[in-house]
Amino acid sequence: MPKIVNHDERKNTIAEAMWRVILDKGMEGATVRNIAEEAGLSLGALRYYFKTQDDLLVYAMDLVQERATKRIESVLKKSLSPRELVIAIILEIVPVNTTTRIEMEVRFAFVAYVKHRSDTLVVPDDQNLQITENLLYFLEENLLLRPECMMEMETERLYGLIDGLAIHAILDPDRLDSELIRKTIEYHIDSICVTT
Repeated sequence: MPKIVNHDERKNTIAEAMWRVILDKGMEGATVRNIAEEAGLSLGALRYYFKTQDDLLVYAMDLVQERATKRIESVLKKSLSPRELVIAIILEIVPVNTTTRIEMEVRFAFVAYVKHRSDTLVVPDDQNLQITENLLYFLEENLLLRPECMMEMETERLYGLIDGLAIHAILDPDRLDSELIRKTIEYHIDSICVTT
């Protein structure tokens, strides 16, 4: 009896293998051969799912965003205060565990790589910027954002904080652990919110 293959699972397995190769060897090491080897597949099997390396790259990055979105949707189902909800969502983006650290590191590598490949690849809209804007408007709608806050400046500041924490967590995880990241985010959100 032929083995039934779940094609979506197989594509995700290949994308995750690409993430591991990127983390281990950088974007320059993310060759089709290295990815196939990491995924435990032949080159032909990999090419069955992804005709080009760029197709795989785009799929792998879409998977990063899809997984972050699913985690955020799960946070939205929890009974949290608006402040707690904002902090919980940010903690699903910044690298506070192995999963988010891998995703963020791969995201940064992808964005840097694509900037040099604008002829054939397009840098996707930054999901983190949109999330940042939405979180600040959510605080404002719930009358929590301080009235003197300028939305454009606060968006840039929180967006910069998220990416800055991510970079430092990747480069120096021993110094910037998940607890310090959480406290820094809480400190910032408290600084822009009215006291209740």
